[in-house]
Formats: sequence, C-alpha cells, structure tokens
Amino acid sequence: MFRMSKPWALMLALVMMLSVVLAGCSGGNNNKEGSASPSASSAAPSESAAPSESAAPSESAAASEGIDVSKLEPVELTLYFPGTPPKDEKKVEEKINEYLKTKINASLDIRMLDWGQYDQKMNLYVSGREVMDIIFTAAWNGHATNVGKGAYLALNEGLLDEYGKGIKSVVSQAILDGAQINGKNYGVPALKEMAEQGGILFRTDIADELGLTEKIQAVKSPADLIPILEEVKAKKPDWTPLYVKDGENLNSHYMNKFDFFGDTKLEGVVLKDGTDTTIKPAMEYPVYKDYLNIAREMFTKKLVNSDAATSQLSPTDALKKGNVFMVVSPLKPGKDAEMAAAANLPGKIGQVGITSITTSTGETTGSMLAISSTSKNPERAMMFIDLLYTDKYLNNLINFGIEGEHYTLNGEIMSDAPGKANYIAGSSTWMLGNQFLNYIWDTEAVDKWDQFKKFNEGSINSPALGFTFDAEPVKTQVAALKNVQSQYAPGLETGGVDPAKVDEYYNKLKQNGLDDVIAEKQKQLDAFLASR
Repeated sequence: MFRMSKPWALMLALVMMLSVVLAGCSGGNNNKEGSASPSASSAAPSESAAPSESAAPSESAAASEGIDVSKLEPVELTLYFPGTPPKDEKKVEEKINEYLKTKINASLDIRMLDWGQYDQKMNLYVSGREVMDIIFTAAWNGHATNVGKGAYLALNEGLLDEYGKGIKSVVSQAILDGAQINGKNYGVPALKEMAEQGGILFRTDIADELGLTEKIQAVKSPADLIPILEEVKAKKPDWTPLYVKDGENLNSHYMNKFDFFGDTKLEGVVLKDGTDTTIKPAMEYPVYKDYLNIAREMFTKKLVNSDAATSQLSPTDALKKGNVFMVVSPLKPGKDAEMAAAANLPGKIGQVGITSITTSTGETTGSMLAISSTSKNPERAMMFIDLLYTDKYLNNLINFGIEGEHYTLNGEIMSDAPGKANYIAGSSTWMLGNQFLNYIWDTEAVDKWDQFKKFNEGSINSPALGFTFDAEPVKTQVAALKNVQSQYAPGLETGGVDPAKVDEYYNKLKQNGLDDVIAEKQKQLDAFLASR
C-alpha cells in the first residue's frame, strides 16, 4: 500500500518527473527509448529512431548544441566503473572515440574494475590522489565518505549549469536536490527506477527440472528459502544452491530495509518501511539478528558458497559459471531478463520479490557519475556526462556495443547478433546516464518503462527520504568504524561466523566511536526533518 512519509514532496516530484519521461517515451519523441518500444496495440517502431551503424550518427544531442568543436583542444578522459571488461571493449572504445571527436573533441579510456575490487581500488586511488576524470559512485559504496575526503568536485559550482544543460533538461531538480550533500551535487544521479525491492533471482530451467517453481514463487521470507535450497543441494550436489558475498546477502540493505543515509558501510540506520526516525545501530533491530541466524543455518548446511565472506565474484559472474542456482538481489521490473542477458542465460532467470518496495535517498543516489577532484579536464568530463543523458547513439553504443556485431536492431528492439557476440555493459546500463535512452532486448517486456512507473508509484517512502549524511564532522570515527566493520560484517552477514560474535562486534564499534557517529547522524537528520 502506498504511504506518503514526511518528505512527500520530494517523492511526488520524483514520480512526476518519471511520469513525464515515460509519457515522452510512449509518444512521438524518438529521443526516448520507449518511443519505439511498441505496446501490444501500437504500430511498428518509427524509422526515425537512433541511427544504425551504417549511417552517420545524428546531431541530436542537446549537449552538442552551441559547442564549437574546432575551438576545443583534444583531451583524453578516463571513465571508471565496476564490471568485467568485455572482450570487444577496445573495439567499442574506438567507435566511441570516433564519435566523441566530432562532439566534444575528446577520447575516452574506459577502465572497468572487477566488482570485488572496485571499492578497494577506488579507495587507494582517492587516497593516493590518482589523476582520474569520471567515476561511478553510489550511496552503497561510500559516496558520502568520499565526498568527505574531497574526492569529487561540486558540480553545481559552474560545471552543471555551463556544461550540463542537457542533464538539467531531463533530470528534475527534485532528483538533483535529493542527491545533494550540504546543498551541493557531487554526482549526477542516473535516470532509472527510483525504488527497490529485495528478493531473489533463480534459474528457472533448474527450478522446472526439480519441480520447485511453485515453491519458489510462494516464498515470503528468507527462512522460506531453506527447504528449497536443501532440495537443490540434494538433487544437484555439484551446484551452489545460493551464492552470497559481502554486500550481497540476506543482511544487505535491500533485504533488511535499512536506510543508511548515503553510506551502507557506516553504522546507524532507520527502517525504510517504518516511521520511526530514531537512529540505532543495525544490530539493535531484531531483523538483523534474525537474518544472521538464517544465514548461519544456510552456511552450516552448506547451502551457500564456502568462500562467501571473501569472494569477489559479482552475482552476475557467479551465475555465469553455470552451477549457481540462486542469488539475492535488489529487484525492479525486468531485472530477471536483464540479468539473464548479462549472465548469458537468456530465458533462464526468474525473480521473486520478498520485501516491501521502498524509496530512500539510497535509491535516488544509488547510481551516479562524479568528476574527480584530480581531473585535469573537468569541463570536458561534464560535457561527456551530459551526452550520456541526451545522446541516444552514444548511450546505446557504450552500453550495448556496435550494431550488427554485438546486437541486431529492429526499430528499437535488440536481438542477438549472429554468433551471439554480446558486448554487454548490458546489466550495467543503470550506471551510465539516462536509462530511458536504452534500446530494449527482445527478451524484455515492451512496456518496460510503464512497469518502472508503476513500481516507483507503489513504493513506501523512507521517513528520511532526501537526507544524506555528511561524515566530515566525525571523519576520524568513521574511518575507525569502517575498519571494525570490515573485520566482522563479512563473516557474520554471510553466515561464516557464529552470530554470537555480534556482541563482540557491537562492543568494538562502541569502543571506536559508534555513539559519536550516531549522535551526529541524529543531529543532522533532525535538522533535515525540521527544515522540511
């Protein structure tokens, strides 16, 4: 049931913005993906859709308007985001750079870092003041903490107004405001779903083979998974029934519904689907300990991977291995088809939602592109980000590769190219700008963006929606707490460590400044709520 919480105006603005975007998609505006994604009763896609590879790209990008490319010196930009580099990365990069030369006289060096190493490497780069340009950042991987370290430039101090006009034409001010820290944007939020539901992705072919489909679809809580996973273990002994890892497990924020206010690695939360704005450590909520016990039972029964606490494989890469039955995941409409394409398992992934659907600042800031404070070309970096929000050709090129080689296109519906040589940044489209510019795979629902709208409108708002914690006043305590968290949380939350250790974990946090951090969080949240 939809409930308006205190910051109702922000969420209403978010929904209205998405309604406008989606309305544009379903009408005659072919600059939006859905414009040529026909419903069951619609006509064939318009021939005026984004250009094919055989034609010269159109000059439709708003960012290019008014730019005299001849007056720009050539520069090389770096783009960092998590993922496994596809085999044709350099070939696609060359195609991107041919296009960027004509638009902003720049070239792009894509630097994808494996999921399991991304946070660690970025922390090293930030601490070492590595020269970088564009960086993927999010509430769940330490955005607020990195802002406190001075890692990113404040974009609304000239950059966004001067070189991000295209962004401001499609991203509402409500979304930009919702991503701010102390009134400043340190990243541009992606246009995507603005709500989340915790649940599971599973192999439908194996579920059908074992007669488990109806049981899986009836799951209402993590505990309901245990007998299902036991049956998989018994009948498929060489398979991993459930793959989990640090950050992707039963106690991930999308499963336990904790709102961390911008950094899921920093203690002190409220419940996204609750009304209480009193901040407490996660372990003081019954759901946290309940899920620790379930995780422990799964681990001791060997229903999850034995290296859960240390594994660096993403859930996508785990499914790609071909012997993983299920993963936990934040869900949205079409996540199953998206994951199936990314894991090279077309038509073999299903999804089941377990938790309520919620919206917090973690969702509005769950995917952003920032400009490094070490960038030597921040203006050109802003121009490039702007193109990702307005230029359909570039957006699809960087996400899906080269038409005819990595996919075939019928209107705006993609199919596998001969030989199925998918480039796929595919499951990462939510990271790179305006997802409503994306083509749709033929395995996805043609009304995908209408489903996104309903999903967003049906969410429960966190009582802290719009609030992002500024860690600067307690940065010394934050650093100490994160060290403690890295020692205890991975083992506890994946089941590898006895839940009795949670008291030791709690005491260590208390000894390293937990009370100071929670007091500062509460002070800032109270001030935010009072200002609303």
